[in-house]
Amino acid sequence: MSTAISLVNITKRYPGVIANDRINLSVQEGDIHAVVGENGAGKSTLMKILYGMVIPDEGEIWIRGQETAMSSARDAIAAGIGMVHQHFMLAEQMTVLENVILGAEPRDGLKIDFGEARRRIAEISGEGALNPDQMVEELSVGEKQRVEIAKVLFRGAQILILDEPTAVLVPQEVEELFGSLRELRKRGVTIIFISHKLDEVLDIADAITVIRAGRTVASADPKRISTRELAELMVGAELPVPDTRESTVTSDVLLEAEGLGTLSEEGDRWLIEDVSFRIRRGEVLGIAGVEGNGQGELVELLVGIRRADSGQVTLNGEDVRLLSTLRRREAGIGLIPADRHGQGLLLESPLWENAMLGHQSRAPFTRGLLVDRRGARQRTEDVVESFDVRTPGVEVKIHALSGGNQQKLLVGKEMLAQPQVLLASHLTRGIDVGAQAAVWESIRAARAEGLGVLLISADLDELIGLSDTLMVILRGRLVATLDPREVSPAELGSYMTGAA
Repeated sequence: MSTAISLVNITKRYPGVIANDRINLSVQEGDIHAVVGENGAGKSTLMKILYGMVIPDEGEIWIRGQETAMSSARDAIAAGIGMVHQHFMLAEQMTVLENVILGAEPRDGLKIDFGEARRRIAEISGEGALNPDQMVEELSVGEKQRVEIAKVLFRGAQILILDEPTAVLVPQEVEELFGSLRELRKRGVTIIFISHKLDEVLDIADAITVIRAGRTVASADPKRISTRELAELMVGAELPVPDTRESTVTSDVLLEAEGLGTLSEEGDRWLIEDVSFRIRRGEVLGIAGVEGNGQGELVELLVGIRRADSGQVTLNGEDVRLLSTLRRREAGIGLIPADRHGQGLLLESPLWENAMLGHQSRAPFTRGLLVDRRGARQRTEDVVESFDVRTPGVEVKIHALSGGNQQKLLVGKEMLAQPQVLLASHLTRGIDVGAQAAVWESIRAARAEGLGVLLISADLDELIGLSDTLMVILRGRLVATLDPREVSPAELGSYMTGAA
C-alpha cells in the first residue's frame, strides 16, 4: 500500500509554546487514520499545517511521494486535500446545490452548467442521498455534514480531513456517517479522522496516531488496543465516566419556566412553544435534542438575551422576565454558551479579560466603578490552575489556545463564580478525556452543594450519566420526560429524531 501523506519533523513555535515538536505522521492511501490527543497536544495545528492554513517553522510535507509546499488552503485543494471543520461553513439561505458548487461552478461557456453539477453531486454523495434543491436551513445536522463533505469532494479532494465530525450527531447519524466514510474508503479516499470519542475511533479507524504535548508518542492498531489503553496513551489516566452516583435533588425549586414561548422575528411561527419545567436545588436537568430544535432559543430566553412572547421565568420564586441579562447573571444564573467564539469569548483579548465576561460588575473583577486588574488576573490564574487550562500565562490572547482549553476557561470562570443555576450548553465539547473527568467532578461537587444545572449536550452518554431528569426537545417543544437510569443512547436518539 502506498503512502498518501507523510509529515516529517513538523515543528511550529508560538510565543511561549511549541505547538508541534518534530511531529511525524504517515497515512496510507485509502485508510481511515485517526489522530488523537489531549487539548493543546497539537492536533489542530498539525491539521492546519497540512491544509495550508499555518506555515510550519521546520519540517517537510510529502503528498503521494512528492514534497509539497503548503502556503494556503488553495495549495491544499490543488493537492487534492479537503477539510471539513467542526463548525459548518454553509450559507443557510442557499440550496444544497448552490453551497456545494460555490466557488467551483462547472461552466458551459459563460453559463453555469447546473446539469453537470447535479450529475456530479449525485455521483459523489449517492443517488438521492442529497436533494440539491433543498434549502440548507431545512436540513438536519447530519445532512448538513454530508453537504460539507460533498463540497470538498466536488472540488476533487482525495484526502479528507474531518475535525470532530461526530461532535453534534445523534447515534443514528453517527452510524450513517460511518457508513458514508466506509463507502468513501472503498472508493479510494484517504481520511484523517480527529476525535475525542475513543470508542468511535476504535470502530472506524484503520490506524491511530497519538500526539501528546506536541510530539508523536505512539502508533496504535485499533484491533489490538482498548479505549482504556488508548486513553492512558493520551493522558496517562483511565477513561472517565459521567456518573452522578447518589442523588442530591431537594424539593427547593431554583428555576422554573411555565408556558414559555418565543416567536420568530417575522412573528409567523413559534421557535419555543409552551415549555414548562423546574430545576430544583441539587438537580441536573438534561435537555436532549438534535441541534436546531430550539435549545439555543431556550437558553437565550432564560438568560434574557431573547424576549419571551408567552409564559414566565422565575428564579427563587421571583419573576425575572423584566430583568436584563446582567441582572439575571448577578442574581445567580451562570452561562456556558453553545458557541464559545460567537457568544462566550473575545478572541483578540487576553485570558483575564475573557474571565471577566458576565461577571464584570462584581468582585474580584471590579473595585467600585473601576476594573481591578490585579484581582481579575488572580481569579484567572485560579481558573487556569483549577481547570488545567494549558497556557503560557493569563496575558496571552485567547485565540492562541486550543478549542478545548478555551472551553475549560469558560467552564472554570463560571464554576468559580458559584452560580445558583448553571445553563450549560455542550459542557465538554472539544475537551479531551483527561479534562472531562475534572469538569464532570466539578459539576458533581457543585451539585452536592446545591447547584441546579440545565444541561444541553450532544454527548448522549454525558446527558444520561450526569442528569437526574431527562427531557427531549423537538421543534421547540418538550415532547418527552425520561428516566436517565432506564434509557439507552439509542432510545434517546429515537426520541430526539421523532422516531419514538
